Amino acid sequence: MFLRTVQLARGAGVKNWLFVVKPHGFPRVYRSNSSYHAFVEMDKVTALRYEPLPEDSPYVKPFRMYYTQNGVEKNWDLLKVHDSVAIIIFNKTTQNLLLVKQFRPAVYHGVISSAEGTNPTTIDLEKYPPQLGITVELCAGIVDKTKPLIEIAKEEILEEVGYDVPVDRIETVLTYRSGVGATGAQQTLYYCEVTDADKVNAGGGIDGEIIDVVELNLPDAWKLLKQGSVVSSPPSCLLGILWFLTNKAPKS
Repeated sequence: MFLRTVQLARGAGVKNWLFVVKPHGFPRVYRSNSSYHAFVEMDKVTALRYEPLPEDSPYVKPFRMYYTQNGVEKNWDLLKVHDSVAIIIFNKTTQNLLLVKQFRPAVYHGVISSAEGTNPTTIDLEKYPPQLGITVELCAGIVDKTKPLIEIAKEEILEEVGYDVPVDRIETVLTYRSGVGATGAQQTLYYCEVTDADKVNAGGGIDGEIIDVVELNLPDAWKLLKQGSVVSSPPSCLLGILWFLTNKAPKS
């Protein structure tokens, strides 16, 4: 069962909203301690357009590498991006995995470009609703600070899902290279167990991020990995879920 928490903002306060719906066959719960009448929708996306990447982008640096391999001169187009951390989080109180849901422009662009070409001049939001760009992922973040990776993982757990845990409860799982065709960036995967007592805020990200916290029970986690499944989750999320189910999941 998916349980979804949506942040609500009014003035300086952030609250949670509570009700239950069943999109795509999965129940979701919006938890609330407020009386607000509206909530932030991550799929409320308008005025989409494409522009050239500015040279001062702090996140992506495109360039071309030239090299000679076995006597043949070659080249390859690359992107320099930040390394990252990702965290598999298991709530021992609820016996659910904690994931995050957010709108990913790159995924949305991938859907459109597969059907319409690389850079369509107009985007039909009815034909391609922004929900197509929403993914379910592990809690994660880029490495853009000079501090130990495990400290960055701790910060992401607090910011995105709202649990405050000490670093000695965060285990290193794997370090690998993602995006090997274009970026070769390094990602470090961690595992953390939490309880409801560790929750100190609603999560949802910072600096304008719109992130939903998703609780995934173990039967549904197995369903995501069934042969033939089609999901929008990145490989790191599926790897993390598989690692958890293989190594840490409670035995029935």
